[in-house]
Amino acid sequence: MSQQHAFITGGAGFIGSHLAERLLSDGIAVTLLDNLSTGSYSNISHLEGRKDVNLLIDTVFNESLVAELIRDSDLVFHLASAVGVKLIMERPVETIETIFGATEVVLRNCSRFRKPVLVTSTSEVYGKGTSIPFREDDDVVTGPTSKHRWAYACAKSLDEFLALAHWRQSRLPVSVVRLFNTVGPRQTGQYGMVVPRFIEAALAGDPIVVHGDGSQARCFAHVADVVDGLVRCLQTPDCYGQVMNLGNDEETTINELAGRVIQNTGSSSQIHQITYQEAYGEGFEDMQRRVPCLERARRLINYQPKRDLDRIIGDVAACVAKPGS
Repeated sequence: MSQQHAFITGGAGFIGSHLAERLLSDGIAVTLLDNLSTGSYSNISHLEGRKDVNLLIDTVFNESLVAELIRDSDLVFHLASAVGVKLIMERPVETIETIFGATEVVLRNCSRFRKPVLVTSTSEVYGKGTSIPFREDDDVVTGPTSKHRWAYACAKSLDEFLALAHWRQSRLPVSVVRLFNTVGPRQTGQYGMVVPRFIEAALAGDPIVVHGDGSQARCFAHVADVVDGLVRCLQTPDCYGQVMNLGNDEETTINELAGRVIQNTGSSSQIHQITYQEAYGEGFEDMQRRVPCLERARRLINYQPKRDLDRIIGDVAACVAKPGS
């Protein structure tokens, strides 16, 4: 029996690199495509040179290349996307074009070659939802188009519509996963990611900067739990044509997160609050709570996050203290 082969767009990204390791541990060969705009070669440098790893520095918009890679793969994981609130606010055109344009290319070629594909979406899709926890079939409300903060959510929603349209029209084996604040080693605070940003500040003894009053609550999932769910999702036919939340449902406020980071790292840092306008400029809105309902993931793939927030903080802190780990 020939070895299975998986194609990962955004393969040098934080999640993509962990997904590659997970697949390799299962004996599945991987091809990683990344233009390194937000991914990093350091994330996957330890994999290059293996016979079961093929690394290509290029863009998903190189359609002839993507078509060839999809044709030669058994599984496709589409992770390439604009990431982080900071990047989304600073590069609005790139955000929309990268998200939807890349997904359209991947889905069209997966449909052409009839390859199972997983599309990663985001909890941002739930917009201003107030029904907690968020369920996959909830109605969603976003802000006006004049507030660019909502462009990411709308572009990802369009990704989902297109993926599910392929399922309905031709039964393309496609799954959509909405990720909730995935965190872990190799993630940086460069694009506004809150956990590594807090930990980097704490280890340096710098002020931990909280945006807003810090009462907003989030749920943080360890990347090892998430990639396990991604793999099981694409390998489970019952997930095709479905949207699934993936993350952790342990809720904590941002102030509590800052306190736990200080405590767990033994830092002397102080917490400093700034307004959203100071952090992101005009046009930014934030949601008070974001909690996933994980019932569908538990039912379809027996998903259960195993690593709590203290484990996440410890693993990220160890990586920040020893880069490349």
